[in-house]
Formats: sequence, C-alpha cells, structure tokens
Amino acid sequence: MITVEDLAKHFKDPKRGVVRAVDGVSFSTSPGEIFGLLGANGDGKTTLLRMLSTVIAPTSGRAEIHGHDVANEPDAVRKSIGFMSTTTALYSRLTPREMLKYMGKLYGITSSQLGARVEETIAMLEMEEFADRLCDKLSTGQKQRTSLARTILHDPPVLFFDEPTAGLDVLASKTIMEFIESCRDRNKTVVFSTHIMSEAERVCDRICVIHDGKIRAIGTLQELK
Repeated sequence: MITVEDLAKHFKDPKRGVVRAVDGVSFSTSPGEIFGLLGANGDGKTTLLRMLSTVIAPTSGRAEIHGHDVANEPDAVRKSIGFMSTTTALYSRLTPREMLKYMGKLYGITSSQLGARVEETIAMLEMEEFADRLCDKLSTGQKQRTSLARTILHDPPVLFFDEPTAGLDVLASKTIMEFIESCRDRNKTVVFSTHIMSEAERVCDRICVIHDGKIRAIGTLQELK
C-alpha cells in the first residue's frame, strides 16, 4: 500500500545551513498493517507524513501510495488517504453534520451517496448526540471525534495519524486508539506517528524508530526489544 524509497527533505536555514529534516528514508507497508513512526519531537515524523500526503514536495527520493506516485499523481494520492493530527481544523460556525457534508463535496463524493455516507460515519463514531451542535460548542473529545469523522468520511484505504492523542484527556485518547486498532480488521493501512512508546507498543504491528531524520530500526515490538 505504501512504498517509500530513499525519501529526503532538506531545508535551508540562515543560521544552521542545510537542515536534513528527513534524510534517505525507505520502508513499505501492507494492507491491514498499523505501521508506527516512533521518535521524539523534531525528528522528522511530521515532515515525512507531509511529504507522503503531498502537502510538501520531497527534495529527493520517491514514494507511492495505493499505486499512485506522490510527486506525479498528487490528486489520486489525496483521494486514497485520510490525515488526522491534533491540529486538524474544524469550522466553528458549522455543526459536525454540516461540516461532513461540506468535506464530502470536497472529497468528490456524489450527491446521491453523500447523505448516506455522512449518516453512516456519524453512527460509526457515535456522534448522534452532538452532530447538530456548533463545533465551537463541543467538548475536546467531541471535537476530536469530529476530526476523525472528516478523516475517514471518504473511506480511504490509507490513514495517517500524526500524534493524534497529544493534549487529549484519557477518554478522548481512548476513542482514538480504539479506532486505530479497529482499522486492522477493516484492512486499512495505518501510519501512526507518536513519541509515546506505550502507544506504539499497544497498536503497532511494526515500529519504525526515527531520529534526526533517519530510520534507526524497523521491526516488530519483539524484534526491536
């Protein structure tokens, strides 16, 4: 589902010179696999996910998502992925239901399918209680569930989670972690970025340890231990 070959992103900094945020990363994932990116803040996890999601262009190397080249087929890649982080924005003046309908149109879901898909997603994440409340009136956990809903609305085969539990309370974190675990049963490919070792240990089939933009090790929990 994901193939990454020698992917790199370098930035020029007036004081530090060339910063190698991601430096020659290679890995591959399979359908139904939860693949962890484990590393401290600033080690390149978010930059890597931004390249894979076509937000920024790589300096060198290549990546393929669901059979589509990230550099040459960005539109097809975007249709194949869902991306969620703690900074996934919500429109405060819309309700979750209204926002999902809006996002569904951006995703290209046809009008005949959109209503049913919105209701299915709301039911899946048990959002009925607050689906028609303005987003700026929601609790932190409800906002996070709404962010998750917009991420999965178009039923993508590949999901990126960039430290999605950062700053959340226990109950909100529990919802996110349980959903990530459920993706395995639905044959989704998940890339889960975290700096919390216990989270990686709980959900990941394989873990990639990344430090200073380089992969230091890849393996199952037992292999890494």
